[in-house]
Amino acid sequence: MKVTIPNDTELAELIEHRNPASVTIYLPSSPRPTETEHVQLALRNAAASADAELASADADKASRRSIAGALDALQTDREFWESQAHSVAIFACPERVRVFHTANRLVDLVAVGDRFDVGPLLRSRSFPGEGYVLTVTQGSVHLYELRADQRATEVAIDTLPDDLSDVLRQEPHGGQADRISDTGALGPKIQQKKYCLLIQESILPLLGDTNVPLILCATDELDTAYRAINSYQGLVDGGIAAHPDSLSATDLDREARSILDALYADEMVEWKERFENLRGEGKAVSQLTEVARAATAGAVSELLFDMDDTSTEGTIDEAGTIDFASERGPATVGLLGEMAARVLRSGGKVLAVRKEDLPDDSPVAAILRYPPVG
Repeated sequence: MKVTIPNDTELAELIEHRNPASVTIYLPSSPRPTETEHVQLALRNAAASADAELASADADKASRRSIAGALDALQTDREFWESQAHSVAIFACPERVRVFHTANRLVDLVAVGDRFDVGPLLRSRSFPGEGYVLTVTQGSVHLYELRADQRATEVAIDTLPDDLSDVLRQEPHGGQADRISDTGALGPKIQQKKYCLLIQESILPLLGDTNVPLILCATDELDTAYRAINSYQGLVDGGIAAHPDSLSATDLDREARSILDALYADEMVEWKERFENLRGEGKAVSQLTEVARAATAGAVSELLFDMDDTSTEGTIDEAGTIDFASERGPATVGLLGEMAARVLRSGGKVLAVRKEDLPDDSPVAAILRYPPVG
C-alpha cells in the first residue's frame, strides 16, 4: 500500500489555488488488486459527475476537455492503479492534476468550484499513525518505524559501535566477584547511561529533527537509564511494559499502536480542558459564525473540526460572514474545509478529529490568539 499526503508546501498550493473550473474528488480505494475494477468504475462515475457540474457552472469547453482528458488518462495509468491505499484524493483543473493516496478511509465526494476542497485531506495529516519503537536490552538494540500503511518495519542502525556491549560488561576480579568501577556503587548506573547515550547518538539522525513519537521498550534498568539521558522531545512517557525479547515485530506493532491511540486520546482531553479554560477568557469559540469570522481575521491559533462532516455547505465572504446552503453546488464550498484553509493561511494549527472529540454540539471549535473585537 502506497500512502502519499501533501507536505506543507503542497498543502499551501492546494489552499491558495483559484480557478473557476476546479474539481475535487475523494474516493474510497483499496490496495487489493481484486478491487481495482470497482475503484475504476467509481472514478469514471465521479469524472462524469464532475463534468456535469462543470457544464452547469458554465465552464468553458476547453477547460472541461482538459479536465476530462486528465481524469480519463488515470484510467489507463498502470502505475497509478498499482499504487493504491484506502482512499484517493484527486485535485484537477485545466492546468494540472494532483493525486494523493491516504491510509484513512475518507467519505466519497465530488465537488466543483473556484477552489479545491482540502477539508477531508486534512484528516490524513492530523493523526498519521506514525512513530518509532526502540527496543533496548544488554547487547541488543533495534529500531522500528511505524507507518499508517504497513506493519512495524525495522530500520538499520549502521552507526552503532561493534563493541557496544563492552560498555556494560563487568570483568571478573580475582575469581571472587565482579569489579565495580572506580566511582563505587554508582558505577553500573553510569555504565548503563553511557550505553544508552551511545544508542541515542546512533538513532537521532534516523529520527530526524521532529517530534514524531518514540516508544521505548527496554529492560527495567535500561529504561530508567535511557530516559535519564534522553534529549529527543518525542519520547513517549509510557513505554511498552514487556521484555523486548518476548515480543515479535507484530507484537511490538500492536502494543505501539495502542499507545499511540491513547496518546492521541489524551491530547484531545487536554485540548478540551484548555478550550474550556480559555472560553471563560473569551479566547475559545465553537459557533460556526464566530469561528468563520475569527478564521478570516487571522485570529485562530488552533482549529478542530469534524473530519466526517460533509453537509455544512455555503460560502464565507471576505469579512467572514457565512451564507449557508442546503446542498452542495458549483458556487458553494465545504465551510469547515474553507475555515481550515483560512486558519492555515494565517499560520494556525488545524486538526481534523472525530465528532465526539469536539467540546460542544458543533462541528468546529477554535482557540483564539485574542478575544473577538466588538
